[in-house]
Amino acid sequence: MRYILLYLVVLLFHLTLCKKFKDEDKPAWAKKDIRDYNEADLERLLEQWEEDDEPLEPDELPEHLRPQPKVDFSQIDSSNPENLLKLTKKGRTVMMFVSVAGNPSKDETETVTKLWQSSLWNNHIQAERYLVDDDRAIFLFKDGAQAWEAKDFLVDQENCKELTLESKTYFGKGSNKGQREKEESNSAQKHKRKEDL
Repeated sequence: MRYILLYLVVLLFHLTLCKKFKDEDKPAWAKKDIRDYNEADLERLLEQWEEDDEPLEPDELPEHLRPQPKVDFSQIDSSNPENLLKLTKKGRTVMMFVSVAGNPSKDETETVTKLWQSSLWNNHIQAERYLVDDDRAIFLFKDGAQAWEAKDFLVDQENCKELTLESKTYFGKGSNKGQREKEESNSAQKHKRKEDL
């Protein structure tokens, strides 16, 4: 009997503390029927819902709300602008468009790009791959700093025609321009070594 009485007292106490807004206390947007809510009303409702939640950790926030990475410009080699891009894209999503050399079928492109993706994953570079054409794929990097390491790898592949990263096109070994650039780079390095001796 005692427990029932105690239960009733707690229940009555709880009911007396429950507060229900009177219609004149509510803001104008809260008086509307839920079917008449617009985007702004729903946003206010969401903010009110999340008011008492603890703030999320920076790595749990959506990418557009994360703080920008701190870049120490004194440590950056100003002669290489790719280093600056690499540092500023750390932790950001970056897309790279890659074209396969020759005239491959969709299956051949799938096989080649899957092999490239596996090689990147084996080198701890995480990239998602999506085919967009018979000879073209998108590589998506969650950590944009890894995209430049992947670029160096992909440009050296025989089947890579070209790739586009941050609006800059790089030619692979599978293209005539890429072979010429590689030969010029090798001859410049040999010439520099001779001068150093």
